[in-house]
Amino acid sequence: MINIVFWGTPAIALKSLEYLYNSEKINVLAVVTQPDKPAGRGHKLTMSPIKQFALEHNLPVFQPKSIRKEPEIQEELKKLNPDFFVTFAFGQILSQEVLDIPKYETINLHASLLPKYRGANPIQRAIINGDKETGICTMITELGLDCGDVCMREVIQIPETMNCVDLFEEISDKSPKLLEQTLSGIVSGTLKPEKQCENGVCMANKLTKEETLIDWSKPAKEIHNLVRGIYKFPSAYFIHNGKIIKVLETRVVNGTGRCGEFVRVSKEGVEVASGKDCILLIKVKPEGKGEMFARDWANGQQICFVRKVL
Repeated sequence: MINIVFWGTPAIALKSLEYLYNSEKINVLAVVTQPDKPAGRGHKLTMSPIKQFALEHNLPVFQPKSIRKEPEIQEELKKLNPDFFVTFAFGQILSQEVLDIPKYETINLHASLLPKYRGANPIQRAIINGDKETGICTMITELGLDCGDVCMREVIQIPETMNCVDLFEEISDKSPKLLEQTLSGIVSGTLKPEKQCENGVCMANKLTKEETLIDWSKPAKEIHNLVRGIYKFPSAYFIHNGKIIKVLETRVVNGTGRCGEFVRVSKEGVEVASGKDCILLIKVKPEGKGEMFARDWANGQQICFVRKVL
């Protein structure tokens, strides 16, 4: 059996933990996850999906505020004598003292085809940039940002209709087996990690608030990619009558007009002119309201359309 400590926090890592826990080859010794955080209107402390799974399966749980500054937790991890640390969206940077604890390595699951999209938002950036494919990599964690040797990789296609939630789900589904194969391959000596090529290094920087505001002067294709790239996380938006209108679903359509002009409304949605072509708003979420079809939102607003189609 390969003894591991699993490090992760959000739901995207849950299937990997569950798969490894149930694997006949892997023994999960403990889980490390972020501290409970306030959530919801009541700001009630909420545990991560990883912690919830661990408690349900009687696994020891460690929740450091900063693992680099908590030597007492490091000592507890040393006592477990793990073969590997396995990290997947844990959310903290590990120190060399932590990386030196496991017998073999710390293996990280990164959601891109390294060296492309090192950093915090590889899933969103791939869609925003209009990539046709992305993927997942297992890599040996080093002190630099996502620069360690790559163990295994798998390509994932990105259709034009795929949004970031869809891609999160596909990555969540494909990651568990890749992690298990990586661990087994390193122990057996059949897998030889390869250094990353420095050509093609691309950073996936954390999204800013300014990036989520729709710029109607950009081509409709770029706006469409932004909408699906940050679908609900946190959502692209525009301002209308002083209210934030989040855009959840769009399509590129032929048309012209002044950038940001509402061109027409139809049963399909609301067409808005952009720097090139028009963007069809299909679903939106107005401030203070739930999700709705854009045509229903438009019919409730006093919007001047170039052409209204009943």
